[in-house]
Amino acid sequence: MSIEEKRTTAKVTSPAEPRPSLPGWLLGIGPLILIALLMAAFAVFNGPGLARLTEGIPPKEEVAVEDVRLLPGQIVITARNEGPDPVTIAQVNVSDYYAAFTQTRETMAPLEATTLTISYSWVEGDPYEIALVTSVGGKIPATIDAAALSPERGTSFFGLMTLLGIYVGVIPVALGMLWMPFIRRSSASWIRLLLGVTVGLLAFLAIDATFEGMELVAGSGAFGGPLVVFLGALVAFLVLEGSDAWMRRHQDLSRADKPTALAPRRLALLIAIGIGLHNLGEGLAIGSAYAVGSLALGATLIVGFAIHNTTEGLAIVTPLAKEPARLGWLAVLGLIAGAPAIGGAVIGATVYQPALSAFLLGLGAGAVAQVALKILPLMKGMSGKVLSPIASTGIILGLGIMFATGLLVQA
Repeated sequence: MSIEEKRTTAKVTSPAEPRPSLPGWLLGIGPLILIALLMAAFAVFNGPGLARLTEGIPPKEEVAVEDVRLLPGQIVITARNEGPDPVTIAQVNVSDYYAAFTQTRETMAPLEATTLTISYSWVEGDPYEIALVTSVGGKIPATIDAAALSPERGTSFFGLMTLLGIYVGVIPVALGMLWMPFIRRSSASWIRLLLGVTVGLLAFLAIDATFEGMELVAGSGAFGGPLVVFLGALVAFLVLEGSDAWMRRHQDLSRADKPTALAPRRLALLIAIGIGLHNLGEGLAIGSAYAVGSLALGATLIVGFAIHNTTEGLAIVTPLAKEPARLGWLAVLGLIAGAPAIGGAVIGATVYQPALSAFLLGLGAGAVAQVALKILPLMKGMSGKVLSPIASTGIILGLGIMFATGLLVQA
């Protein structure tokens, strides 16, 4: 075989050259584009063949009352459609009286809101049961425990909400941190007892926030219903866990190969963040209750909140028993834990949405639960057990203290 024939044979028998592959990002978004096109076609043609499934079935109505304001001779209600079907408010019943009203939107599409202005001569101090009657006969309830003129949302109003947040959040936490000198002089056994008390306090806050959030969305499937509480708790838990892991990874590289305990300053910061998220939800509940006249801002109630939240300051300073006292750092921790109550009160009194409130309460529950788990390893005694008699006693004391003081703030 000649040289030329060998070259021709080699070209014919050589394997085919590989074709250029598609970019990885295109392979990733390709299925997404196809899914979007399919869903768009399905929506445009209104689900071919499925129209008969909804024949004779009344629409599903999920409406949340977000705001109730009392003005002279008027009741102003803001409601939002949280369901999948359009909703029309046809009548308004105020304590068995069908009142005249106007509204900003005749029919609410999903997630749309309407503001109803009801003509009604209410009497200060009287309770009222309100029912928004839809066009298909459904009823959306709203309750006014004690009618009172709603404040104008100006400078004085926001000043009042700020003052309220300081009273129930900032000042109690600061007072609780005054136990710092006592903690610094305590023995190791006392420290374990106080750490147990801290775990009990945080466990109670987590349970209380979870039940309060579920109560807000009880009986409602909009936005997931009670699931939004657990979603918020899971988000907060994972964010704090991830943040702690990131901070551990960026510690001194000389100790990177050794397991390190959680630094007291970092643990105190995590406790302050968790309590701050809880106080955000607490302020939200207080502000919304005040906006609809369900909360009497008396001195007794403020004192009750102060006693209840003072224990949160104790929880923050307990891990710092052997740390140098730095007033600036303690002030920062106190503001992180207490100041969110101010923001919560302002938000709750201006824009109230049950699902959002439940989600924020879930955030607080997840945050304090994560921090409580971080404290457990610090409670080990000489036997190496976490739940020693001293630690268990502390946890029970913490739960009991929060339960007893919580009875003082039932609004």
